Amino acid sequence: MIRFFDILFSSVSILVLSPFLIFIAALLKFTGEGKILYIQNRVGKNNLPFNLIKFATMKKNSPAIGTRSLTVKNDPRILPFGHFLRKTKINELPQLLNILKGEMSLIGPRPLTEEAFRRYPKDAQLKILHMKPGLSGLGSIYFRNEEKLLDSSVNAIQYYVEVIAPAKADLEVWFSQNNTVKNYFKLIVATVIVILFPRVDILKLFFKNIPTIKLK
Repeated sequence: MIRFFDILFSSVSILVLSPFLIFIAALLKFTGEGKILYIQNRVGKNNLPFNLIKFATMKKNSPAIGTRSLTVKNDPRILPFGHFLRKTKINELPQLLNILKGEMSLIGPRPLTEEAFRRYPKDAQLKILHMKPGLSGLGSIYFRNEEKLLDSSVNAIQYYVEVIAPAKADLEVWFSQNNTVKNYFKLIVATVIVILFPRVDILKLFFKNIPTIKLK
C-alpha cells in the first residue's frame, strides 16, 4: 500500500514541480561551480547501496574535506545559492526520482553515507536496514536543525558520534517498529508543517510515545 502512495505522490509531484525544478537547474548551471546535480552513494534497504540524487549545494570534493559527510551551519563548503536550497529543503526534491525508482520512500529513515550509518549502534543498524530510506521521516524532522547543533559544538564529529547518532537511531528504530500507513501520512503532514512553520514542535503533537531525546 505504501509503495502505491509513493509512486502516486512522487509522480504527481514531479509533474507539477517540473517547471520549478527546471528553473532551479538553470540557476545552478549559471551560478556557483555550474554543477546541477549531486549524486552520492548511500546505504539503502537491506544494506544495498544506491545513488542518492540532490541539487548541488556544496563545492566539489566537499565530502573529502573539513567535517566530511557532516555539514555544519554556515559551512564554508556551501555555495551561495546552496544556503537557500538547503534551508528550504529544495535541494532534496530530486530524490523524488529515487522514490519513483523504488530506492526510497517518501517517509523513512534518513539515507546516510556508509561512514555516517556505521556510527549508529549495531543493533539499531540491523532494524533500520529493513526499511527503505525516506525523503523525510521521524529522524529528519526531529533533527532538522542538525547543522546548527553541530556548529554550536566544540567538536562536530565527536558530538555527532556520541549524541546525535544514538538519538537519531532511537527515533529510526521506533519508526521501524511503528511503520504503518497512518504514521506514513502523519509524517507527511508533519513535514509540510515544519517546512512552513520551522519553529513548531509538531512531533509532540502527532506522536505521544516516541523516544525521549536528551541533547547535551
